[in-house]
Amino acid sequence: MSQSLPSFESVTLIDLIRLGATRFRKAELTFGHSYDNAMDEATQLVLHALGMPHDLNPVYGNAKVTAEEMAEVLELFRRRIEDRVPASYLTGEAWFAGLLFKSDARALVPRSPIAELIEAHFQPLLGEREVYRALDLCTGSGCIAIAMALHQPEWMVDGVDISDDALELAEENRERLMCGNVQFIRSDLFRDLGGEIYDLIVTNPPYVTHEETDALPAEYSHEPELGLRAGDDGLDLALKILRDSPDHLSDDGLLICEVGEAEHALVRLLPDVHFEWLGFKVGDMGIFAITREEMLAHHTQIKALADQRE
Repeated sequence: MSQSLPSFESVTLIDLIRLGATRFRKAELTFGHSYDNAMDEATQLVLHALGMPHDLNPVYGNAKVTAEEMAEVLELFRRRIEDRVPASYLTGEAWFAGLLFKSDARALVPRSPIAELIEAHFQPLLGEREVYRALDLCTGSGCIAIAMALHQPEWMVDGVDISDDALELAEENRERLMCGNVQFIRSDLFRDLGGEIYDLIVTNPPYVTHEETDALPAEYSHEPELGLRAGDDGLDLALKILRDSPDHLSDDGLLICEVGEAEHALVRLLPDVHFEWLGFKVGDMGIFAITREEMLAHHTQIKALADQRE
């Protein structure tokens, strides 16, 4: 990767950030793994390489770097451009719901819009509902479960995943953030949860179609495919979750589920079901809420569709 920098004696932090942003744009990288633009990614990679805090005061932008520091930064730039490694995997960290999580290839990079719901304490969605126990299904790195538990310290939260690697990472994050009101359980969706009952189930399951998964940019190849691929229409897991959630929800319980672009396929399959599609600051994100009562009212149809995916 050729450079257009002066001799290292006069290179500053802002020089490196500008260089990174320029190189990233020219390389037509795909963003969206925690950061959504070239400048933010370049900034975080530079600060990480130099051991600086992510919120470093801009006044230090003109601080000069050493030759060794510049070499470390340029190596991160090279890996980001040539290998297409997501920035969060290069730094080993990702922000979610105001918390800094460990992030690596054992689980998807934390990035769900559900963070916005967590920070708002799920209001006004929950209304007067009392939540004592909550479940994060398909927990991955544990970011949703841990964020729920820390933002709502009176809740007891379970995080469930089928991947031993993901659960190992989730446990490391639990210890990292010293979260005592969350536990992680290995289960294929609800299969190994027995008769556990929750007041709130939150899930960001795999929802990318086979066709879309095969066409994803190279950045996604570093993430576990198990966390992405979900059948021809992206609904293989979501339908099973809709089928089985009533058995694990309290009478007034609520399911919140992210299905992304598979929203359109879900509405076509279940046109009579009342899904409350949630709005976010960045727009509609394919996340719905549904009551236990509504799922039970359409259980026969939901079950028939889900059983076909077994």
